[in-house]
Amino acid sequence: MKKNIFTLTLIASLAFSALVGCSSKKAETEQVPDCCISEDTSVGDVQTSSGDTGTVSSDKKDNLFHLKIAYSPSLCQAPLHVAVEKGFFEDEGIDAENIQIDASHVQEAVGANQVDAGFGLIGKFLQPVENGLQIKFTAGIHTGCIKIIVPKDSGIETVEDLKGKKIGVSGLAGAETIISKRVLADAGISFDEQNPEVEFVVFSKNDLGQALENGAIDVIAIGDPTAAQFVQEYDLNVLVDTAKDDMFVNEYCCASFVTSKLAEEHPDIAAAFTRAVLKASVYVEEHPEETAKIQIDKNYVTGDADFNAELLKSYNYIPSVQGGYDAIKLSVEQLSQIGILKEGTDAQEFTDNVYVFYDDVPDSYTKEDIADKE
Repeated sequence: MKKNIFTLTLIASLAFSALVGCSSKKAETEQVPDCCISEDTSVGDVQTSSGDTGTVSSDKKDNLFHLKIAYSPSLCQAPLHVAVEKGFFEDEGIDAENIQIDASHVQEAVGANQVDAGFGLIGKFLQPVENGLQIKFTAGIHTGCIKIIVPKDSGIETVEDLKGKKIGVSGLAGAETIISKRVLADAGISFDEQNPEVEFVVFSKNDLGQALENGAIDVIAIGDPTAAQFVQEYDLNVLVDTAKDDMFVNEYCCASFVTSKLAEEHPDIAAAFTRAVLKASVYVEEHPEETAKIQIDKNYVTGDADFNAELLKSYNYIPSVQGGYDAIKLSVEQLSQIGILKEGTDAQEFTDNVYVFYDDVPDSYTKEDIADKE
């Protein structure tokens, strides 16, 4: 990554180093990106870059609304990347500034007015929302992208076989852990701290494969493309695939969001952001190969374009505003039942408070609606 050289004094630089990291046209990283906002990115690794399709004149850019978008060098955030590169944000009157930030620090970033909008895995946002995170969800973006993977000779063939096993994850509050707990609860396996029947063990995502080989863990729960790469590299079986399994196949795992401040003060911009991401999602669905190439060529993600395109095809990028609402409501119901959210939480009331519908945002779009981007 190219580091910003700030023309500030050393004291000022140190004071701000916890919040501002580096700036480039797009985020570049040596790490293999996780599916959604990385659990490994520290607050000090916040990056900013202004989206630029290469065709915006300075005069036109002055008339666009500058929007700070939480950004990740992750495969499934393809709609955000495409929305910049194909001009969907520009068409909606938005000058996008991409800000790379860890989902675990979204609460601080929102509070510090560092981001205005973004999208990510629903599961990892619900506890922060319950604790006061000031965001509003606006649409479901895609399904799939989390996997639980096991060695072929492990004897683990069903979820019930996970009893007594160590599950490797990259963070205890991450989406992969939330998905794992939902799967375990559905199979009647306890993960209660007082009487656990499984153990969650945290490693950095780059070390999870080695930990599995060394026997430190029995199973890995992680997002793509890392999950798919591990399956190939370590010759693993996929035990749970949220893109295919009946429990998750029709459930939107990722949703777009705006800050409560943006929703209240600039509802027109919040709606415009949502329209742009919905249209960009349809583009990803219709053009996975081109999307994967854009992500590689513009340094949004690392990896192989053909490999990434196949993964993008496995997700359902047919977005839905109502589908996002339904996914959040279902997640809240299940997470309150298994003790991750407060017991007795009213799922509909919770979802109504954290979700916003806009009259000028349709439930979804079709390929005909983005014909000018072909």
